[in-house]
Amino acid sequence: MSLQEDLLNDMKAAMKNKDKEKVAVIRMARAAIKDAAINERKDLSDDEVIEVLSKLVKQSKESLEGFEKAERPEQVEELKREIEILEGYLPEQLSDSELEDVVDETIAEVGAQDMSDMGQVMGAIMPKIKGKADGSEVNQLVREKLQ
Repeated sequence: MSLQEDLLNDMKAAMKNKDKEKVAVIRMARAAIKDAAINERKDLSDDEVIEVLSKLVKQSKESLEGFEKAERPEQVEELKREIEILEGYLPEQLSDSELEDVVDETIAEVGAQDMSDMGQVMGAIMPKIKGKADGSEVNQLVREKLQ
């Protein structure tokens, strides 16, 4: 079963259970997926759907920081629940040690020596970890390793 079918089935179940919050989050995700499909002019694969969901999670986390700074506890809790629901459809995230292993392995594969090889390393590593780690975390870790 595809990820889009999972979303549809979960939305139907949430409607039956009268879980308005989950229905709203899944509808938002399905709308973003539909927009991406229209922009690409094709049906999206599961990998592409994961990419869309990852962007939604990233946007929500950025909004969460803003609401925390503004001391808006209702919105903070709402966004935390939204992130939790969306992350349920993403692949399991890599632990810090697993991510570090992948970074070390990729640096060795590419033969990177310093910061001038940063683009090569990032280009090689991102397809390996797509949806399994935040790109900014990976970028920071690669920078630390190449300095």
